[in-house]
Amino acid sequence: MALEFTDANFQSTVLDSDKLTVIDFWAEWCGPCRAIGPVIEELAKDYDGKVNIGKVNVDQNPQLSIDYGITSIPAILFVKDGKVVDKQVGAVPKAVLDKKIQANL
Repeated sequence: MALEFTDANFQSTVLDSDKLTVIDFWAEWCGPCRAIGPVIEELAKDYDGKVNIGKVNVDQNPQLSIDYGITSIPAILFVKDGKVVDKQVGAVPKAVLDKKIQANL
């Protein structure tokens, strides 16, 4: 199950983590976000215990969107050691995200 990242828990669950973290910035009203949602859930199962995979609702956590310059969603950030190491904007097949995860492990 994908984690839920918020303005309140982002520091402890993402920036302070020693694991690669994949963050899906999304919103309820975004069609492509809903399309990629099941892919994010699958990746969360595939990498359970190895990679932190979760979602940020941009409507409920606007500060994170501002902090990371999110202007289009879905936007998927790959964070390692507190820094963004890769980014994917737009809905893409699972294989694309899987390849980016593997490249950053």
